[in-house]
Amino acid sequence: MTNTGDEATEQCWDEPWYRVRTDRFEASFLPSAGGDLDAVCNVDVEVRPAAGGSRWSAAVFTLAEVERLMKRWSQTDEELGGRRFWCSDGLMVRDPGIDNMTQVLAGLLETGDFTQVLQRLVGE
Repeated sequence: MTNTGDEATEQCWDEPWYRVRTDRFEASFLPSAGGDLDAVCNVDVEVRPAAGGSRWSAAVFTLAEVERLMKRWSQTDEELGGRRFWCSDGLMVRDPGIDNMTQVLAGLLETGDFTQVLQRLVGE
């Protein structure tokens, strides 16, 4: 168990997922295998709040990762030559790492912004 913000969490690999469980939610991150979890800057996550059976998703990016992608696209002419960035379930965070991203998710739940920011998944 580690402490992430105000919540005790359980963190473990369940290949290919890296799962983080808190009292309020379970987040299943899909990082690159063998990568440094403290340096993750671009990752998909599925979140299941403890209060219900709903499932939510986000593609989490650091601001630095968005900048890196846009610079690369300016060379490849993707995304209008790197002049834009868009994804339907994008969540931008300042700092990298699974722990930081977990703290952001906890904050979204606490402030009530969770359902406005993440995209609800339907079906199983």
